[in-house]
Amino acid sequence: MLKQTVTIKSNCDFRRVYGKGKSFQGPALVSYVLKNRAGICRIGITTSKKTGNAVERNRSRRVIRAAYSMIEEKISGNYDFVFVARSKTKYVKSTQLAEVMLLQLKQAGVIDEEADN
Repeated sequence: MLKQTVTIKSNCDFRRVYGKGKSFQGPALVSYVLKNRAGICRIGITTSKKTGNAVERNRSRRVIRAAYSMIEEKISGNYDFVFVARSKTKYVKSTQLAEVMLLQLKQAGVIDEEADN
């Protein structure tokens, strides 16, 4: 089953996930997770100017998006995700970032252990 995922664009939605959601840190990625009632998963990606110039920030976003699409079908439930790129994100391949993301989302309780197999 293909999961429907929508992009978070509004600042108030980002602030709500930052304020009420749980955060999980790693050297290449910070994940914020918050359950929603929308019936779909929503994803937002932020990259600050500290991570590099526009080319590097866009690469970080592309890598995060690709990593999310690899693990998207394993997510059970409806959640809002905000992924924050770190300075190491631009050097990491999407497959490596998918493993980090999978670990963080398991800690958040978003991914069932049975669905991982």
